[in-house]
Amino acid sequence: MVSVRRVADWYSQSYADLAEFPAPEDAGIDRDMMREITAPSEEGLSKLVAEGHKPVQRVMSPAVVDYNRRFVECIENIKKRHDPVAITMAQGIQELKQIWADTKTNPVLMAAAAAKSNSDSSAFRATMPSMYPPNLMMKNSQAFQNLLPMDLQSFLDRFYMSRIGIRMLIGQHVALSKASTESSNSHPDYVGIICTKTSIRDVVTQAAENAQSVLQDSFGVFDPPEIKLVIAGSDSRVDANLDDIEFMYVPSHLHHMLFELFKNSLRAIVEKYGLDADGEYPPIKVIVAQGHEDITVKISDEGGGIPRSGMPLIWTYLYTTAEKTELDEAGMGEFRAPMAGFGYGLPLSRLYARYFGGNLKLISMEGYGTDAYLHLNRLSDSEEPLPS
Repeated sequence: MVSVRRVADWYSQSYADLAEFPAPEDAGIDRDMMREITAPSEEGLSKLVAEGHKPVQRVMSPAVVDYNRRFVECIENIKKRHDPVAITMAQGIQELKQIWADTKTNPVLMAAAAAKSNSDSSAFRATMPSMYPPNLMMKNSQAFQNLLPMDLQSFLDRFYMSRIGIRMLIGQHVALSKASTESSNSHPDYVGIICTKTSIRDVVTQAAENAQSVLQDSFGVFDPPEIKLVIAGSDSRVDANLDDIEFMYVPSHLHHMLFELFKNSLRAIVEKYGLDADGEYPPIKVIVAQGHEDITVKISDEGGGIPRSGMPLIWTYLYTTAEKTELDEAGMGEFRAPMAGFGYGLPLSRLYARYFGGNLKLISMEGYGTDAYLHLNRLSDSEEPLPS
């Protein structure tokens, strides 16, 4: 597809940028110069400690500082180049689905038809994951028109997980490099882009406000559903005196996941109760509890829930119950995205959770509402899930 080739070209260009970047020796820098550390004398050390400064300061030559500056600029340009990758890949999958629809060659549907006629049941098993049982396909045949083959679904999982990891590494390196040269502007609670005291209340509040703003723009709702936050104590009982939970995490990742979940809940409520209920919508309840291993965020709405036949589909890319959104109109700011219609909000959010050892699960009561459970692993003992 044209869009997928465009993404491939971006990766080729980024690889070339890194391969052509000179090694330290080629830039006239001895590698030992990059490890140069100057420690103050004992008297000076005591004075620094008393004044609250770092006891050991790294001193680099101007050549090393300039070399690192050029490298940071290189990877920052790469990160910026890849900003639209998710949107462009989604466009490519839409292009592929359109060809399948025009030519009636959707591999999943062809395999299902072959299995139904008993002509080639092995092809059906090879193409369709067990998460798409035939009995559910019969109940929700229109939704299953947009299913992806198992190998394509698996590729997108690996591709997006790898992308999350690369952007995490670039963001961390850039943030640490800038903090080392701009120490006066660095926040004391941040190590790169990792916040040692990520505030659940602050991130929930910001994500809720952003999602409500998108709802107002998309539906014209004047008074959106309220999002209520309740923080439970460590003994699993609700503690009204517990105002917040702070833990080590990447706030931007947490915001992304909560923003997508809030958008889904807000849209479901408005679509169920209609615009005439403006100001009288049932609230969305956010319950946060911390344990020894995880911090769990439960988001409960009364938006009517998801049919059981649709539950296996919510983790597939570009499956959505909303009207199709033109992806080329989505080149807006970070929180000016359309309310829905892309179909990759949930699968990407689950990958963000899994990147740090957490998970995202949904439980639905059709006719009532949906509960989303976001499990967040503490970063002290999690490893990066490298895609195989």
